[in-house]
Amino acid sequence: MTSGPVSITITDALVLGALELERTERGVLPHRLPAWARAQCFDGQGEGAQLAQAEVQPAGVRLALRTSATSIELDVLRTRKVYRGVPPRPDGVYDLLVDGKLTAQATAPGGDVIHVDMATGDSQVERGAVGTLAFTGLPAGAKDVELWLPHNEQAELVDLRADSPVEPVPRAGRRVWLHHGSSISQGSNAASASTTWAALAAASGDVDLINLGYSGAMMLDPFAARVIRDTPADVISLEIGVNLVNADAMRTRAFTPAVHGFLDTIRDGHPATPLAVVSPLYCPIHEDTPGPGTVNTDALREGRIRFAATGDPAEATAGRLTLTVIRDALRRIVEQRAAHDPNLFYVEGLDLYGPGDHDELPLPDALHPDGEAHRRIGQRFAKHLATA
Repeated sequence: MTSGPVSITITDALVLGALELERTERGVLPHRLPAWARAQCFDGQGEGAQLAQAEVQPAGVRLALRTSATSIELDVLRTRKVYRGVPPRPDGVYDLLVDGKLTAQATAPGGDVIHVDMATGDSQVERGAVGTLAFTGLPAGAKDVELWLPHNEQAELVDLRADSPVEPVPRAGRRVWLHHGSSISQGSNAASASTTWAALAAASGDVDLINLGYSGAMMLDPFAARVIRDTPADVISLEIGVNLVNADAMRTRAFTPAVHGFLDTIRDGHPATPLAVVSPLYCPIHEDTPGPGTVNTDALREGRIRFAATGDPAEATAGRLTLTVIRDALRRIVEQRAAHDPNLFYVEGLDLYGPGDHDELPLPDALHPDGEAHRRIGQRFAKHLATA
């Protein structure tokens, strides 16, 4: 007779992809930045606040269990954003993989909701209840189970239960891929947690993913470079550029030494690790137009989220950054450094998603690829993992 699910302590060994687990009054909150780095973020209404919100959304974070359980339950308190005047974005999706195959999906009921006024930036929090995810009827016998947490909403893990004992999945011999980038790397507009382009590339390349893609917040922050420096990894990649443009955060004069400094810091801890610099993917609004980016107010009045660039293209010659300018600079930087760093590589973002891809699979909000485009990008990047 099969016993009912019993509570399982969520330990660091059962969680992959997080850099730190915060023990809260209710459970466990995965973080994709350690506390010391979070303390260096500006805690206000600007980019620092955006990074604080993004790093606690568990993109690439998953529970990894070896078990014979046929029933697994997770109590979770989710936090999601709702923008006033705009239809709610899809709920975060939890993907359950059995021996590497997507077997079930679920969304969490209840949870907290942050109501955001995009016109003013004001927000209010509506408190909600803990929800339960139940995955039943799983195949009998020993198996490896991964439960991928949603890439686009916070997930505080309150209780994990299974009807058979669980143990960590052995990771010995598996390569670790650490990737740092923007919301495109975090997975914006992907269908689910395990179908972001980075997750798909990792699955194809049979590597363990640490996803340090942060929505709106890949700013070449020194603390991010130190985090990468100190995190064990066998392959590292950096998607650089789009956030610097749409935040209008830097000029050409500052950009080049900032990239060099970022790479220097990483090399202090990973002197010979394969390191790929990925230039911006195609994005028409910022190809030749500087930021700052903004929400298209006409689309917002129609109940849609769509982004626009507000800069003057003529100012690119005066040092304002565009995606075209950044690609040229990154090619030059990598070529210069590769002369004495044979494990440094340049990956052309336009080869991952270029003008032809945009004609076929346009960016639905003018900034982020859709689910099918994520799949295409993942397939293409997997080739680089295979040769790294």
